Amino acid sequence: MRWVDLVDPTPDELRRHLPAELHPAAVDVLLAPLVHDDEPRPRIESHGSYVVGVLLVAVAVREEDRVYYEEVDFILTPEQFVTVSKTPAGEKPYDPKPAKDACHAHEPIGMYLFRLVDDIAERYLDLIDDIDEEIDELEDNIEKWRPARIRNRISSFRHDLLHIRRTLSPTRDAVRAIVDDRVELDTYDLFPREVELHFADAYDKLLRATDGLETSRDLIAGVRDYFQSKIANDQNEVMKRLTMVASLLLVPTFIVGLYGQNFHDIPELGWSFGYWWSWGLIVVTTIGQLAYFRWKRWL
Repeated sequence: MRWVDLVDPTPDELRRHLPAELHPAAVDVLLAPLVHDDEPRPRIESHGSYVVGVLLVAVAVREEDRVYYEEVDFILTPEQFVTVSKTPAGEKPYDPKPAKDACHAHEPIGMYLFRLVDDIAERYLDLIDDIDEEIDELEDNIEKWRPARIRNRISSFRHDLLHIRRTLSPTRDAVRAIVDDRVELDTYDLFPREVELHFADAYDKLLRATDGLETSRDLIAGVRDYFQSKIANDQNEVMKRLTMVASLLLVPTFIVGLYGQNFHDIPELGWSFGYWWSWGLIVVTTIGQLAYFRWKRWL
């Protein structure tokens, strides 16, 4: 088998499939546990007689509004392609079966790596589509969801986009190194010209994914600005209502303060209906203010 796929292998199981001249540091990379905290960074490097690489795939779980990362490492020699998929905590490992099924026995072995990279590039494009749909959902529900939920979603989006960019950009650069013929073996042409052209297609997909990620960042920035303007508009509406309430109470307060309400007969007027006169005045002025506010379309 030219492509050997291993999932969380033990050291002994891994060494049975690796070339004898493999440097211990490369073995450590393949056996290192998956802990994504901006490390490991995706890369593809030549070490004379073999190529070692680390690739990460960001996976969106739309039902739970979160993103996790799958890691697949590999060793590529002129005779064999060994991939090591690492299982994230509580998640499923990367499944290279679609890429593996697309390979043919007569192909240069460099095409096996292309199939893997191309599958990862397609997954990034699908990821960008999922993110854009999530942003559209957020924008559609700004008028319905509670502000705290919207703030949390915007913050989560910004955090996820930042980490996806830190993973996607090195992956794109690593593929560009193959296209530029900067990743080769000392005594074997691992990536002939026709294979490099295929890698150029994968590079274009990763480039489109990078551009799409920048567009997603612009979209989430637009949603954030819209949300902030909505908050400001809501505050203006609240202040408008408070001002109207204060205005409605201001005239009655003035009337009460002018006439006083603790006398059976208001001395200034000298008649017994003065108390009811002040109440009537309060009601009339309040209705007049309400009519004016409605005429100005403040209500």
